[in-house]
Amino acid sequence: MLTVERLSIPDVLLVRAERYEDARGYLSEVYSRARFAAIGIDLEFVQDNQSFSAERGVVRGLHYQLPPHAQGKLVRAVAGRILDVAVDLRLGSPTYGEYCAAELSAENGVQMWVPPGFAHGFATLTPACEVLYKVTSAYAPGSERALAWNDPALGIDWPVDPHAVILSEKDRTAPHLGALGPVFPPGSY
Repeated sequence: MLTVERLSIPDVLLVRAERYEDARGYLSEVYSRARFAAIGIDLEFVQDNQSFSAERGVVRGLHYQLPPHAQGKLVRAVAGRILDVAVDLRLGSPTYGEYCAAELSAENGVQMWVPPGFAHGFATLTPACEVLYKVTSAYAPGSERALAWNDPALGIDWPVDPHAVILSEKDRTAPHLGALGPVFPPGSY
């Protein structure tokens, strides 16, 4: 059984799969195509990715791929805790340029569905974070883009020290929202 919560941007969902617990621990069916189709996520996932971040205060993102390689992502933390963030880049959307966020952890078992048309990123809240995510389009290096994680226009309340944040060079030099232009015009996501 899945429970679903819509975030402030209604197309971004938090999904919780039931956990069956006993003295050994628990079992949880975290993905079933039929169950996800029943809640409106009826897309084919073509690739699974895993990241490991050794330190607290790592920010990965905000990343997206241009159409026709736009990716929907089903994200979960399997070790540690993260703040997962989605930014709406769909031109014409009533929530364009807005973000929503949720804490994902191994303990809470919550997954975030980030549809195509969004930039995605996360900050590590603990050391030794492992994040798994399923994507609806394969990695396409020529279509990969980034949005500045600390763009004041976005107003994201990152739980990290901005002077000590750990970033890749790509994320350190990513453009602000105002410099992107129409990334996801209507009908492209």
